[in-house]
Amino acid sequence: MEGKPRPAASASDAISAMDDLIATSIVGQQEFARNLGLSVTDLICFAYVLEAGDSLLTAGDLAGRAHVTTGAVTGILNRLERGGFVTRRPDPADRRRVRVAAVPAAAERVRAVYEPYYAHLAQLFADYTPDEVAVLADWFTRAGALARAYLEASCEGGSSAGRG
Repeated sequence: MEGKPRPAASASDAISAMDDLIATSIVGQQEFARNLGLSVTDLICFAYVLEAGDSLLTAGDLAGRAHVTTGAVTGILNRLERGGFVTRRPDPADRRRVRVAAVPAAAERVRAVYEPYYAHLAQLFADYTPDEVAVLADWFTRAGALARAYLEASCEGGSSAGRG
């Protein structure tokens, strides 16, 4: 496949386009969450649970990833459990801790909401050569790592203590 001609762009143009994508994505996440009967933070936490797969996360893991307090994550898990999204299981290594598992039917509900959007994204990626997709994937991976590192460094040294 031969790549399509692309308009010239500066780093400033790319950052502006990224900002627009992020803003639109935030609005989209709010709509997806609303359609599922969740808050955006609850949906993000459920996404982390899904991403973990069989490596079940602890409540503390979720609190750290979502940058909320452990008290706040308890409320999030209560809502997700009441909504049928997750179950809590005792940690076999430490019975005082719980691990969080996704309910398969809830995972399917979330996939059903996202699949049409992902199909459109797949069509968009089809306009790019494999080498261009590799560059995009590399950029997204590296930008994600940079964003996580910046977030950790700029939020009280990564501590979520005192925030809720």
